[in-house]
Amino acid sequence: MAISYEIIKHLAVLSENASGWKKELNLVSWNNREPKYDLRDWSDNHDKMGKGLTLSKEEVEELKRALELIE
Repeated sequence: MAISYEIIKHLAVLSENASGWKKELNLVSWNNREPKYDLRDWSDNHDKMGKGLTLSKEEVEELKRALELIE
């Protein structure tokens, strides 16, 4: 079964490697489900992706609080 996805909103590029792949934070709908925050490497035209992490809005808010504690 193929996985479908739609990038609903591009939020940020965190880095780019030598081959042009970018680590991006996006709001992505996977298999026509409710969009989640998604952090992963993407090829330049978004047709290939690396392993990543998806987070709900609540998880992103908790992560933000945790990151603010880092000095």
